[in-house]
Amino acid sequence: MAKVEVFDKPMCCSTGICGPEVDPTLPRFAADLAWLQTQGHQVVRSNLAQQPAAFAANETVRAALDAEGVDCLPLIVVGGNIVSRATYPTREQLEALANGVGERSETANALPTVGKSGGCCGDTGSC
Repeated sequence: MAKVEVFDKPMCCSTGICGPEVDPTLPRFAADLAWLQTQGHQVVRSNLAQQPAAFAANETVRAALDAEGVDCLPLIVVGGNIVSRATYPTREQLEALANGVGERSETANALPTVGKSGGCCGDTGSC
């Protein structure tokens, strides 16, 4: 089973469900993570305000924060790879990501670009 790491934006507590205005997504996501654990997955959740060392210790997360700032949070990391960013996935999406289905890579949605040679597939000129 997968290790699913969640890197949250800074919040007052680990679930983010305290305070005068609760984002309804947060309790749902907390419940989905608990459910994911019952399916045998290891879940580790870190809050930037409460566990900054976890962010600093993860090179992939550090790089994302350096490039995009806190707007990339929450980050979902499975197997050392960022599989979701800037949004809390649904239970179905979370299950698929934990099981390696539908994993989002950094270049998965990238379109071919014109290279120096003018070819549609980079510099090789062949498609």
